[in-house]
Amino acid sequence: MDTGTHVVMGVALAGIATLDPVVQQDPALFNAVLVGTLVGSQAPDSDTVLKLKNNAVYIRHHRGITHSVPAVLLWGISIPSLIYLFSPEVNFLHLWLWTFLAVILHVFVDVFNAYGTQAYRPFTKRWVAYGFINTFDPYIFILHLAGIVAWNLGADPGLMWLIIYFVIALYYVKRYFDKRELVKLIHNHFDQVQQIATSPTIQQNIWRIAITTPTNYYVGRAENGHITILDSFVNKPIDYEDPVVQKALSDHNIKAFLSFSPVYRYEITYFDEYTEVRFIDLRYRSRGRYPFVAVAQIDDEHGEDKLKILNSYTGWVFTEEKLQDKLNIVKA
Repeated sequence: MDTGTHVVMGVALAGIATLDPVVQQDPALFNAVLVGTLVGSQAPDSDTVLKLKNNAVYIRHHRGITHSVPAVLLWGISIPSLIYLFSPEVNFLHLWLWTFLAVILHVFVDVFNAYGTQAYRPFTKRWVAYGFINTFDPYIFILHLAGIVAWNLGADPGLMWLIIYFVIALYYVKRYFDKRELVKLIHNHFDQVQQIATSPTIQQNIWRIAITTPTNYYVGRAENGHITILDSFVNKPIDYEDPVVQKALSDHNIKAFLSFSPVYRYEITYFDEYTEVRFIDLRYRSRGRYPFVAVAQIDDEHGEDKLKILNSYTGWVFTEEKLQDKLNIVKA
């Protein structure tokens, strides 16, 4: 989920914590729990700082190890321990319990959007992305805002937040069945479907879809149970025997892209001064373009034994001009 949603979830969890008699009877413990749930609800996204290094590192690691099982355990014990240093009079067990729950809730809700996480590490590095809740869901966010306002106006926080989270749980169930119906519809219309990537939109009745078959990729939109195919591409396997492709695959930007993207196509373009290998994620079609890409420009004028990567880039670019600007910056 987005940062704002994680923040309001931290507030909500502190409200639910008031149902704990130990927390309810100790204002100092409640304040410590509030800090713990707020920090715990943000801690797994601390890897956002990797953006300061470069896009490749960020893409490869965001929602990776910081969302893994060992990291959840580490956040769960380190955050309340740090808070306890400043408030040694509070009950550590209950502080730990609610802070740990905030960390778990953060990772749990992240697996339901299209971006996903590597929540099952170290058992597997597979990205878990169930793709039926938007990264920013206005219904979930508005329910939390309404709860915060009601709490400030005097509503009982424990009971109120339990009711709100029961409604949100029902909403998740609804969205799960919405996606299941969509997947069933796709299988009814396409033969030999190998993979389906779904991305919900803010509008409940509209989904972005990317479908993989042995021969083609189909990119489309589902609205009110009707599928519209917007683009189709030949499913061309990567030519691992091509020396230029081999060189591109050794680049850190290309590696980062491939470690993250489950549905992509690639193309090779030959220019006078270099050959460009471009990988294009098919999940994020926007205004007729695919803004999430990875590009490597390779000098191949001196033979296969002297191939050289001139520059490369991976990330979000919404115009070709912006992409070339990014590549020129890297080259400079």
